[in-house]
Amino acid sequence: MQIRIALPDDVTEMFRVRLSVNDNKMTLEELSAHGITHQSLPAMLINQGRGWVAEDQQQIVAFAMADATEASIFALFVEPDFEGLGIGRQLMIAAEQWLAEMGCAQIWLETDSNLNVRANGFYRYLGWIEDGLQADGQTKFIKYL
Repeated sequence: MQIRIALPDDVTEMFRVRLSVNDNKMTLEELSAHGITHQSLPAMLINQGRGWVAEDQQQIVAFAMADATEASIFALFVEPDFEGLGIGRQLMIAAEQWLAEMGCAQIWLETDSNLNVRANGFYRYLGWIEDGLQADGQTKFIKYL
């Protein structure tokens, strides 16, 4: 498994991974309604944004994205067949380290509020602290770096 910085050419495969997940599932139309499109994503990978991909045999199987301006983790998704292998943890470490290098002392993310969604336990396991229910029904987590 190799972790590397995501490139604009990776966007199609990142969408494939995003659409493959079982939790926090969204369609292309739903993602587009949130401004997440094949056209908008490449701009999120440069300047104050960065992404990382995990590759298995040169195929992207997971990715993470962070935004230093917002001090946030924007995305973290792992293809179902590759869950439980520590890939998400590796991607989160890369994102957290980069955000710390960018001067972020406290970072945040939002995820589904349903406690049956595995991301809730995963973030807690990695030291994230629940910071409340948001107006859109998502739960906000914070972490001090």
